[in-house]
Amino acid sequence: MLFDSTVRKETARSFGLAFVVILTIVVTMLLVRSLGMAAKGSVAPQHVLLSLGYLTLAQLPIMLSLSLFVAVVMSLGRMYKESEMTIWFASGLGLSRFVRPVLAMAWPVMLVVAVLMTIVWPWSNNNSAQLRQQFEQRSDLSRVAPGQFQTSNDGSRVFFIERDPTNEAAARNVFIMSDTKRLESVTTSAEGALVNQGDKRLLVLQHGQRNDIDTANGDKSVARFERYLVTVDDGVMRAASTPPPKTLATLELLRVRGKLNDGELAYRFGMILGCLNLVLLGIGISATNPRRASNWNLLFALLAFIIYFNLINLTQSWVVNGKFKLGSSLLVLHGLAFVINILLLAWRDMGNRLGTPWKRVPPSPPAPPPPPPPAPAPAQPPSAPALGTPLSMHNTTTPGVPA
Repeated sequence: MLFDSTVRKETARSFGLAFVVILTIVVTMLLVRSLGMAAKGSVAPQHVLLSLGYLTLAQLPIMLSLSLFVAVVMSLGRMYKESEMTIWFASGLGLSRFVRPVLAMAWPVMLVVAVLMTIVWPWSNNNSAQLRQQFEQRSDLSRVAPGQFQTSNDGSRVFFIERDPTNEAAARNVFIMSDTKRLESVTTSAEGALVNQGDKRLLVLQHGQRNDIDTANGDKSVARFERYLVTVDDGVMRAASTPPPKTLATLELLRVRGKLNDGELAYRFGMILGCLNLVLLGIGISATNPRRASNWNLLFALLAFIIYFNLINLTQSWVVNGKFKLGSSLLVLHGLAFVINILLLAWRDMGNRLGTPWKRVPPSPPAPPPPPPPAPAPAQPPSAPALGTPLSMHNTTTPGVPA
């Protein structure tokens, strides 16, 4: 049908444009965030792009939902401004008739959002957390960039080394400054190497010296050594005892129920249901006045998206705190939003049948009939010449007879 294909093509075109713009903005923000994490030592510099990819996949459901919502509002709003909606309404189609072609375009996007939230979301969060955890649990020596002063993970030691390019476990010209509650020490060595001993990783220094200062009484001591051992990491690649719920698979959350897991399920299922509600809401709030220059409905749409998204996060916290159960939280928020969308569409349909829904103007009274034209004046007979007037003053000449 011409109507369905027109609405689908218009909405799909707007969706592609909105998604490209939103994706560019979000990726730029995530890139700045990833670079900041690398600068603070949370992520390895060589893993910045990998971390950016995981973060982008985690935010992709939100971007798709927002792009779909903005596309519906933009496409239908343009039809209102260019009076295309007036033509469709005059042909007997109501606003609720737009639900079918819009959903026909939106259901693949909603299916992708469902797959992302149930499968890709925990996978990307798990991999991103593993990258940060692996880098934070690396040995102090491996965290040091060659030729730079850097602090250890607990902040008690400062390192400066020259790494051997042929052997990653070897180091040259090692400088270590450690600060404890009672002792400050500076250790220098010409050579160093990393060795594993049980669950410990040791830094073996050779041909160096150590200067100690007792902060309590100021005593100083100098010790030269041929071989010196420094504990670098007490537990190599320790894993976290309890992974966060956002890194667990959806089936695992359904199997192991709890407040934290139910809160994560409320967020995942809420994003899926929210995508459908945002599409219906976009159809309802897209109405605009064609005579109005500005497009305020797009601003209202963004405000509605922010409020709805914050309510999803708030519902997750309520489930975690035990104020709501999983099923009741989904029913209250998304069920109420669905009912509001249906009522909004019904109100718009009623307004389209009775008049413009945003402004009801009473019909003006009929204009009074025009007054009748004035009657023509009666013809006046020619007046007779006055007495005593010379005949030469009147035209008494007979045609053809000389005077």
